[in-house]
Amino acid sequence: MGKHDNSINEVSRRQFVGTMAAAAGFMIVPRHVLGGTGYQSPSDRVNIAAVGYRHGMGTSNLNALFKLPNVNIVSLCDVDDSEVARKASAKIHGLLPDAAFYKDFRVMFERQKDIDGVVVATPDHTHTVVAMAAMQLGKHVYVQKPLAHTVSEARMLTEAARRYNVVTQMGNQGHSGEGVRLIEEWITDGAIGKVHEVHCWTNRPIWPQGMTRPADTPPVPDGLDWDLWIGPAAMRPYHPAYHPTSWRAWWDFGTGALGDMACHVMDAAYQCLKLGYPTSVTTHLAYNVIPREGSPWGSRVKYDDSFPPGTLAHFTFPERGENYPAVRLHWYDGGLMPERPEELEPERRLPESGTIFVGEKGKIMCETYSGSPRLIPETAMQAYTRPEKTLPRVEGSHEQNWIDGITGKTKPTSNFDYSGPFTETVLLGNVGMRFPSQKLLWDGESMTMTNVAEANDVIHHHYREGWSA
Repeated sequence: MGKHDNSINEVSRRQFVGTMAAAAGFMIVPRHVLGGTGYQSPSDRVNIAAVGYRHGMGTSNLNALFKLPNVNIVSLCDVDDSEVARKASAKIHGLLPDAAFYKDFRVMFERQKDIDGVVVATPDHTHTVVAMAAMQLGKHVYVQKPLAHTVSEARMLTEAARRYNVVTQMGNQGHSGEGVRLIEEWITDGAIGKVHEVHCWTNRPIWPQGMTRPADTPPVPDGLDWDLWIGPAAMRPYHPAYHPTSWRAWWDFGTGALGDMACHVMDAAYQCLKLGYPTSVTTHLAYNVIPREGSPWGSRVKYDDSFPPGTLAHFTFPERGENYPAVRLHWYDGGLMPERPEELEPERRLPESGTIFVGEKGKIMCETYSGSPRLIPETAMQAYTRPEKTLPRVEGSHEQNWIDGITGKTKPTSNFDYSGPFTETVLLGNVGMRFPSQKLLWDGESMTMTNVAEANDVIHHHYREGWSA
């Protein structure tokens, strides 16, 4: 499994940042200082560390990076070294027998000085503390979607990437795909006229949501550092309902179906329509109803712990110049779907996840990651003369696009200047869940909810004592 270093939990997050920021002045010199952003010696390879790779997308990211000839994966970090986790990551360790293994990312950064870039694939609630620590040391970062757990964290990461002059990428891999570029070229060409409405939907959650927190307290599996897994969140007892697979369902750790999938499904609309900050959001909840003594109707569950079973969110965006009128974007999850377009042929079904662009002259429909875009009905697609491809295409994978940014070949497509404001927009839908069916008015520049003061507390993150970003 490679070299092991046990975590040292007595190193607090605050102590770590202060110590390492001071030490960086004489212990390490980041590559971007040596030769400008993206500098790499011709004989060098990019040394990559991964934090949170045992379960989920971290493994996929490592597999993609492992295939690149100029990448050297030097260290792996995960709080879970249990038997189940070892089995889940056995293939990765077989491919990387010489990579050092750590449980605590702070210890990894303190002890290992050869890291150029860091993949952050932890649960959502620890994205920011890991990515911020890496950027403060001049390390480039690839952070899984959503970029952050809260709106204010997304803003923090965007500003930090500029301040530390590092190369960044959010893991919404569809943004490097062909579909989003085709859609933008078609909309720019006027294929459906000016777009004023968008419908985005997903088949998620595919995990349980709408529960109260478990009351039983099973033992922590051997090898899992539960305190480190909790990280900056409020402490609660271990339970398999949280780790390893269902943390997305819980407010303390995840961002629900909207946070998980909107960074994919809403991506084409955000990019192609140049949406920027919305001016309002209204979120409606699909409630669970539980029996209530003496009432034939029961009572609605209050979602203080887990995200609701389904949501419908409405975002409004202002006019953005002559070619981009005001837009209403509608989000559906948990089995909720938009109304079937009249233009769709009877034998065709709506995809399980997708987007419909509504223009003054027609409609475009595509699948989850902006895939397979088509004008509807199909007769409109067949009659349409496609414009020339004018937008640059991405060579290789989304991960390669990040590495190419580090080596100075290109600018990553979903860098934080793009994905930070996009993530803020997505997570505003979650803010709306705390104030269901209320129209919240948003001032994106000042990051302020202007009509419901209590909502501003939800915008910001509250870290457990000993943790900060």
